[in-house]
Amino acid sequence: MVDEKLPELIDHLGWRLWRAARLWKAEFDSRMNARGLSWYTEGRASMIAQIGDNGIRQSGLVRRLGLTKQAVQQIIDELATEEIVSRRPDPSDNRGRIIALTPKGIAAAHAANEVKREIEAAQRQQLGTARFDALMDTLRDLAPDAGEDSA
Repeated sequence: MVDEKLPELIDHLGWRLWRAARLWKAEFDSRMNARGLSWYTEGRASMIAQIGDNGIRQSGLVRRLGLTKQAVQQIIDELATEEIVSRRPDPSDNRGRIIALTPKGIAAAHAANEVKREIEAAQRQQLGTARFDALMDTLRDLAPDAGEDSA
């Protein structure tokens, strides 16, 4: 027989990580909005970290983001309209395009890094340097490849 009473919900790592991530994201969004960069708080901004200094083929974005060609095309169209990214011919493939950040896109990425540093400084002050560093070391151990997709 199945017990129909809801069990006591446990406090667990997943819950704590999720809550911490939500609080961090809310602070990030607030600070980016204050800088007039509300678009950077949207999911499409995750594309920015994938582009790199020399740009990337559109097909590379499809692979890295795990989205459909159509979804990536739509995001690129939106970001290009807002002059955050540009398209240029791929010198190695006449049919292909390289997606690159514009000066506006680069400036937004710099602003996002500034905001991330500000949030980390506040959290470091809240926790103390030793606890903050230990937390970062622990998170790196739990998610060793997270640096590849940082945004």
